[in-house]
Amino acid sequence: MSELKKEWYVVNTYAGQENRVKENLLRRISTMGLEDTLFQVVVAEEKEIEYKNGKPVEKVRNLFSGYLLVQMIMTDEAWYVVRNTPGVTGFIGSSGKGAKPFPVPQEEVDGVLRRIGKQDMNIQVDFEKGDTVEILHGAFEGYSGTVEEMDEEKKEATVLLILFGRETPTEIPYVDLKKVEQE
Repeated sequence: MSELKKEWYVVNTYAGQENRVKENLLRRISTMGLEDTLFQVVVAEEKEIEYKNGKPVEKVRNLFSGYLLVQMIMTDEAWYVVRNTPGVTGFIGSSGKGAKPFPVPQEEVDGVLRRIGKQDMNIQVDFEKGDTVEILHGAFEGYSGTVEEMDEEKKEATVLLILFGRETPTEIPYVDLKKVEQE
């Protein structure tokens, strides 16, 4: 049997009940003392500004109606508690018949968390000050530069880019950088 570790799973709920199910699940985790196997429960929502009668109105839009992301260690007890939380209809990635579900790849979860502004702050990077990195996303996608500084709190690096013939320090999030292997 594989070693149990903290991974993300997608839980199916009744549409429109995601926040209520999240509250139920968080309450159960607390009352049953499962904080060491169930860690985060996330409803993938993002804020939108909509204009009504010329005035901005902030609305919250659910990206995945009927689904929650749950970070957990898939023990029998944790699996049972999540499955039997009121409003939960099951896990995505389970064949049913009592089979435990498959976890969601971390890269996919990171993309969702980044989009809703809840990026998990445990970003592991393979570059350090002085390394050459390539920018993967954003306005400077495809550019390479040298890491001048690293801000662990903000999870971003100051990268020196050559722009218009000058070295220009630019702050880039860690998740948008990849180390360039020197030959």
